[in-house]
Amino acid sequence: MRALVAVAIKELHQIARDRRTLGILLLFPALMLLLYGYALNFDIRNVRIAVQDLDRSTSSRDLVSAFVNSGYFDLVGYVDATAEVNALVNRNEARALLVVPARFEEDVTNRRPTTVQVIIDGDNANTASTVMGYAQAIVAEYSADVLVRARATGGAGVPAPPVTLEPRIWYNPQLSSTLFLVPGLIAFIAMITAVVSTALSVVREKERGTMEQIRMSPIGPVAFILGKTLPYLALSFVAALLILFTARILFDLPMRGSVPLLWGSILLFLVGAQAQGLLISTMASSQQLAFQVALLSSFLPTFILSGFVFPLTSMPVPIQVISHIVPARYFLVALRAIVLKGAGAGAFWEQLVALAIFAAVALGLASLRLRREWS
Repeated sequence: MRALVAVAIKELHQIARDRRTLGILLLFPALMLLLYGYALNFDIRNVRIAVQDLDRSTSSRDLVSAFVNSGYFDLVGYVDATAEVNALVNRNEARALLVVPARFEEDVTNRRPTTVQVIIDGDNANTASTVMGYAQAIVAEYSADVLVRARATGGAGVPAPPVTLEPRIWYNPQLSSTLFLVPGLIAFIAMITAVVSTALSVVREKERGTMEQIRMSPIGPVAFILGKTLPYLALSFVAALLILFTARILFDLPMRGSVPLLWGSILLFLVGAQAQGLLISTMASSQQLAFQVALLSSFLPTFILSGFVFPLTSMPVPIQVISHIVPARYFLVALRAIVLKGAGAGAFWEQLVALAIFAAVALGLASLRLRREWS
C-alpha cells in the first residue's frame, strides 16, 4: 500500500505539472457536454421564409401570420417575382417561399376550395422534409379554422378541406439524403486531412532536431512555409477532386455550376485549412500533441458547427456566434450552391470573403510564430 500511495502521489504531481493534460481531463468533458447538449438539436426552428402574396387580402395576411406565429418560421420579406425568389434561395437568405394565389380571400369567403404553394430549398433533405411537415400542419390548422367559421355561419355543405397545400421542392425533388450528405462529407474529409497533414509538418522537424539546422541554412521562413505547405496543398486538392469524381460516379452527385469556380472555392478552403494546421504545428511541441489538437479543432467543429448535419438556425445564439470561426460553415454554403443549385459567385461571395479572411488570419498568425522561433 505504501508503494501504491507513493506512485499515486507522484503521478498526481506529474499531472499537476502537465497543465495541458490536466486541462484536457477536466475541461474537455465539459466542452463536449456544452457542444452536444446545445448544438445537437434535431428540432428545426427559425426557418427563413419569404412570401409571394398575389392576393394581398386580410385572409392572406392571416395565413402568413399563422406561419410566423407558429414559432417555426421567420419572415424575411415579401417578393413579387420568381427571380427574387431564386436570388434569396441561392444566397441562402430564405429556405422556403409561401405563394398565396390571387382571389384567395374570395375563394375562402365563398367556400370554394383553394390551394397555396410552398416552395422549399431541398439542398438539405432532412430540413426540407421537416419544413414541409410544418407547412402542411399549419395549412391544415388554418383550413380547419376556416371550416369552423364557415359552419358556424350556416355553411353546412362546405367541402373539406377548403385550403390545401401544394409543396414543391427545389434542387432535390426526391429529397435524397445523399445529395445533402455528400457535399458535407467532401468538406469534412478535406478539412481533416488538410489540417492534420500540415499540423505534423513543422513539429516533425522539432522532434527530429533538424529545426536548428534549417534555421542556420540560407532558407528563409517564407520559403520554408511555402515548401512545407505546397506539397500538402497539392495532395489535398487532388484528394478533394477524387472525392468529387467518386461521388459523381457512385452517388450521382450533380454538377450544375461552374467547374473552375468549384476548383477555386476548394483551393481557397484548403489554403485556410492548411494555415490552421500550420499554426497548430508552430504551437505544438510534439507530433502527438499536434495530432490531437488538429483532430479536435477540425473534426468536431466541422461535424457539429458547420451545418453539415445539424441546422445552425436551431442552435442557441452563442453557439451560432462560435460557428462563424468555422471555415467549413462557409465552404458548405458555397459547395452546395455550386453543385446543387448551379449558382454563380455573386450568390455566395460573402462566404468566399470569409474563407479568404480566415486563411489570411491563420497564415499571418502562423508566420508570426514561426518568425519568432526563427529569430
